[in-house]
Amino acid sequence: MTTLDKAIIAAYEKAGKRFEIYVDPDAAQAYREGIKKDLKNILVAEEIYSDAKKAEKAKAGDVEKTFGTTDIVQVLDFILKKGEIQLTTDQKRKKAEEKRKQIVAIIAREAIDPRTKAPHPVLRIENAMEEARVQVDPFKDAREQLDDVVKELRLILPLKFEKISVAVKVPPAFSHKCYGMLKNYGIRREQWLSDGSLVVVVEIFAGLQGEFYDKLNKMTAGAVETKILEGGRL
Repeated sequence: MTTLDKAIIAAYEKAGKRFEIYVDPDAAQAYREGIKKDLKNILVAEEIYSDAKKAEKAKAGDVEKTFGTTDIVQVLDFILKKGEIQLTTDQKRKKAEEKRKQIVAIIAREAIDPRTKAPHPVLRIENAMEEARVQVDPFKDAREQLDDVVKELRLILPLKFEKISVAVKVPPAFSHKCYGMLKNYGIRREQWLSDGSLVVVVEIFAGLQGEFYDKLNKMTAGAVETKILEGGRL
């Protein structure tokens, strides 16, 4: 557990009353994210404050009314789950980097270069984000900020998000083995032939073609048949 000078404040506010506690930054974040399962070594000071920096303690009556208890461990659990937690500069940097990687992964998987019809390599996307000086919000979901990021990237990197329909025929020996994988990608139509072969139409992002074909070929020893459909028609 950290010392008070390195602790951060976790807070909860309701009906004009604010409640603050000092917590270990790494342990508190780990508990909030479900990585840490218990509340041990999270609380740094055994006090509930109305203003922690001024060392002003919250009134017991206000604590009881808001949380239904004055037990500091129960209050700690409530605030960590439903309150707000300050992050250290290093934590903010790490979370921003995690979000950046998530956004890059989405673009690499789902977007293509409209000139070549091929996905952009991850390194190219990362370099473009650096060049465009794209700012990533460490607290916002990756997909929620994807549109804004793509808008900035398109100034220097051609990007197109589109889905394609792929007809797939899997031989009888591999049909049941491949069905679950194909279903995960999104089967639009399926047909089981009399010989046990499986024919499906799957809709995927164009950027996923390489990954999709690689998985199919590995699962069928290259015996699969595929065809991109124009307008989604066989």
